[in-house]
Amino acid sequence: MNQTLRLSVALVTRNKPGSLRRCLESLRSQSAQPFEVVISDDSSPEFAGETERLAREFGCRYTEGPKRGLYANRNAAALQCAGTHLRTMDDDHTFPPGHFALCLSAVREDPQAVWTTGESSFIDGKFHGTLETAVQLSPAGVGAPVRDPDDNWAISDGSTIYPLEIFKRGLRMVELFGYGSNYLEFGAYLYRHGYRSRCLQGALVEHHADRETLRRSSAESCLYASLCHNLYFKRNLVLAAKYLAGLAVARQPSLLPRVPFLLRQIHARWGSFK
Repeated sequence: MNQTLRLSVALVTRNKPGSLRRCLESLRSQSAQPFEVVISDDSSPEFAGETERLAREFGCRYTEGPKRGLYANRNAAALQCAGTHLRTMDDDHTFPPGHFALCLSAVREDPQAVWTTGESSFIDGKFHGTLETAVQLSPAGVGAPVRDPDDNWAISDGSTIYPLEIFKRGLRMVELFGYGSNYLEFGAYLYRHGYRSRCLQGALVEHHADRETLRRSSAESCLYASLCHNLYFKRNLVLAAKYLAGLAVARQPSLLPRVPFLLRQIHARWGSFK
């Protein structure tokens, strides 16, 4: 790898030492290795000790997470990295042979890009399907297929390569929601800041999810992402009204009192864009 390029891994974990061990065994079996692995741990006290021992066993740097949700932990992990680039990683991922070598090649090819991967999904141990590429924020606040694999705003939540300069500039993932569509908003936000996403073809992760975790997605984060898209990213007031009505009136009326707060947060983040 070019000496000026160093790819860190920013791995977030919470209360899953068994899953973390599987992830680290898979990572350390790769023919190519990262510059460093930073583990940011949001675990409860009863799991934190074992997680820290695993970090030492696999030659990783352990740091305590902020315990404010997944995206706060992603931001915290990124800020601990010492490389020129960072690769997000989740404790429920494993990797086919050659995966990390493809990641390193992508960074060499285009160091300024945000690189994303697809995934093969396993839910409760059963194969669920494969997405060949990551998805990008749509007007509905959910993921949609990319049209151009070399110029898009896609994000693969736990499997994206960022130039570290993004976080050094103060650009962050939204921390309002512990889990949900706000990660897709980050791709659009970076695109407006001049960072395009590219799809790393053939580099899939194996995502070992469980249904309980998948149910955590929040309607409020979806509404937030939809409003960001329709009010600022690709302005369309008709679509903004449509999805506001669908999410906050028909689907979850309890969200209506939250709308003024969300609009203030969105304006504070996106209002400086022309």
